[in-house]
Amino acid sequence: MGGDIWSHLLRALGAMLGAFVAVPLSMALARRFRLLDVPGGRKQHSSVTPRGAGIVLWMGLLLIFLLFGDEGRFVPFVATGATVVFLVGYLDDMSSLSPSVRFLVHLAASYGAIYPLDLPLLHRIASVIWITGLTNAFNLVDGMDGLCLSMALITMGFCAVTFGPFPWALTAGLVLGVMLWNFPKAKTFLGDGGSTLLGYLCGALILWNAWEPMASMGILRLMLVLFLLGGLPVLDTLVVMTGRIIKRRSPFLPDRTHGHHRLLDRGIRKEKVLAILAAFHCLLLLAGVKALGSWGG
Repeated sequence: MGGDIWSHLLRALGAMLGAFVAVPLSMALARRFRLLDVPGGRKQHSSVTPRGAGIVLWMGLLLIFLLFGDEGRFVPFVATGATVVFLVGYLDDMSSLSPSVRFLVHLAASYGAIYPLDLPLLHRIASVIWITGLTNAFNLVDGMDGLCLSMALITMGFCAVTFGPFPWALTAGLVLGVMLWNFPKAKTFLGDGGSTLLGYLCGALILWNAWEPMASMGILRLMLVLFLLGGLPVLDTLVVMTGRIIKRRSPFLPDRTHGHHRLLDRGIRKEKVLAILAAFHCLLLLAGVKALGSWGG
């Protein structure tokens, strides 16, 4: 057992170092194709910053699946969906796509990810909607240095302990390698391709790891467990969109009502904001894992 743990830790370290070294190449690629984030409006950064670091996550993920893919039956389904989600997001970074097109692609990718799983119809529908929602929720919370990556890293850590190290330890290594360039002072951003990829990956892999106990739950209990396992990104997105609807505004219209925006606007330093939100995310995930264990029998 000890040898297996060290093996996974060494793999994770290799993934982290590989991602760290590859990020400058993604930054050069972003500058070459003008994938640049310009300051202004709701944005806090003060200088033009290259986007598209998500390509490092995507290529690293494919390499992980290529090298270790025989360790999981989920690999072809999740890899295909992740590629579709990333490429659509990367295209959107270069030239804005219709939100409805992106949403339909995310739905299709989410359905494809769990297609082989023997889930009841209502559970399958709820799971597809949840993966799609998580895909977009991670994108929506990507409004502060290190936030989206931290949410993914914490989720992957919880899942590695709960479900086993593969592929969670390796993907956590990738995320950490990119995060070193994104926090505390962002030298590059994930872009929509990277943030949606992280949300999709977390959602699809959680379903593959936990589908058997989830299939035995009632639909209401399943929805609660999925809500908790979605953590802060899902809660924040639901609160923000509900607030916009109450104010009779489009739920998809960007503003500064996300939790991190509210805390930053109160003058709280971003390091402290990140710590607060990360702690809250941990509590939600812990509740989700406990609920999954309690009802999974």
